[in-house]
Amino acid sequence: MTAVYTVTSGLHDEQSVSKLSDEFLKGVFPSGEFEFKGADFKDFGTHELDLIYVRTGGAEAIFKSLLPEMLARGIERYYLLTSGKSNSLAASLEILSYLRQQGLQGEVLHGSAEYLQARVSALETVAKARQKLQGTRIGVIGQPSDWLISSQADPVALMDKLGVKLVEVPMEELLQEIAKAPSHPAPQEEQMADKVRKAYPGATQIYHALEVLVKKYELGAFTLRCFDLLTAVGNTGCLALASFNADGIPAACEGDVPALLSMMIAQALTGCTGFQANPARIDVQSGEMLFAHCTVPFNMVTDWQYDTHFESGIGVGIHGNLPEGPVTVFKVSGKLDRHFAAEGTLLNNQYEDNLCRTQVVLKLRPEDARYFLTNPIGNHHIILPGHCKELLEELL
Repeated sequence: MTAVYTVTSGLHDEQSVSKLSDEFLKGVFPSGEFEFKGADFKDFGTHELDLIYVRTGGAEAIFKSLLPEMLARGIERYYLLTSGKSNSLAASLEILSYLRQQGLQGEVLHGSAEYLQARVSALETVAKARQKLQGTRIGVIGQPSDWLISSQADPVALMDKLGVKLVEVPMEELLQEIAKAPSHPAPQEEQMADKVRKAYPGATQIYHALEVLVKKYELGAFTLRCFDLLTAVGNTGCLALASFNADGIPAACEGDVPALLSMMIAQALTGCTGFQANPARIDVQSGEMLFAHCTVPFNMVTDWQYDTHFESGIGVGIHGNLPEGPVTVFKVSGKLDRHFAAEGTLLNNQYEDNLCRTQVVLKLRPEDARYFLTNPIGNHHIILPGHCKELLEELL
């Protein structure tokens, strides 16, 4: 729930100010779903979103007197809501300037009722996402794959910036759980090669073994050093990861923690973990790009079929088709000090034998496509349905 606090100069008539305030807040919150706190700031900072409604000019000194107490609670970003009446905008600008001088962050929320409704809604979504991420335990099952030489994570930064904790789980423990996990036969109605059908029960064992570890370590997300399974059990984690992601538990391939963080942020904001994939071909002149990977969340595709894992030719991979239309490509760094977010269009799905099984062609702006060849954040990136760059950047 959003809470609205007020600062008001004593020089203004309270009755007149209250009437204007009621009308203004009805425009910002037409559903009436907010908590009006008035001038009582004792629980400021405890709600999903706290707004400071600067109702009049001359309220700057009042805000300044309240700031030390708010800083003592660790609050470093302030949202100043203003109607533009009674010199409220002028006061908000002065307050924001003061905050910047103190090295603090802030924003003045001012504009039409429609704009304010949309902006507050976005801030509420981001606040809920941050709350959802706070305290999440991230499993790293095995270690990042040897080839992910730039895709490491900083545990301290993750805790400080998102409140999430890395939990290392030995690969040996997963293998022990796989050995005793139940299995399921392949669905009879599925059209699949005999090789894939024979591998299907083993793929379901991997899923159930991961279920045990998720429960044991209280994991809200995990990444798996999946290529080790090729030699250890002759199978892949593609089916398991597709299932976990569809169920709302972000699960990334190859022990890639930055990719997993990107999926967690995406899921918290949009409800979708996204498709973890790597670029296979890029045309920087047109902005067209081909992305591919051997697993994709089942809830992201219109249909799918089971195939082998591309590099090894064994196990169970997923060849899915994603809906055409608007998409966002997203990635954060392991220190959360860099990110990339670009909006584009999914043009079509394709299938080539010499690529990972789920393959999509996207069109981005040429300058966004060029980023991959000049300053990429690793190879894996996350493809999300719809345009959500603004929300992603707001959270970061």
